[in-house]
Amino acid sequence: MTDPRTATVACPFCSTLNRVDLAKLDKGPKCGNCGRPILLDRPIAVSDSSFDRVTSETTVPVVVDFYADWCGPCKIMAPLLDDVARHRQGELLVLKLDTDRNPQTGPRFGIRGIPTLIAFRNGKEVARRVGAVPLAELDAFLKGI
Repeated sequence: MTDPRTATVACPFCSTLNRVDLAKLDKGPKCGNCGRPILLDRPIAVSDSSFDRVTSETTVPVVVDFYADWCGPCKIMAPLLDDVARHRQGELLVLKLDTDRNPQTGPRFGIRGIPTLIAFRNGKEVARRVGAVPLAELDAFLKGI
């Protein structure tokens, strides 16, 4: 038997980490602590404290957007990543890490410019793209993971 497709994500309401069975997204996963919905059709916020668990305990590829609210190119990428999360939910997990609010993780991965996209499999970096990219280039990056 193969491992099920699962994602470990923090509840956006209470920050409790939850393991979500990606094969059952149509049943509307809920937080095991507060009971509120966990929506994977959009990028999920991750923090310094939850980053390692989320990237290593998720069995599908994970794409992390290292960004900041004030960054113009980051704002350009946001709707593209929203579309990726919506159209590829269950196949991959799209995360976002605000580098201003979470100052520890970026330097660990040598983030020198934002936006930076890093793809992970089993907690290990497998691909990286720095800067805003057009949709075709984003699609090519995602096909490589």
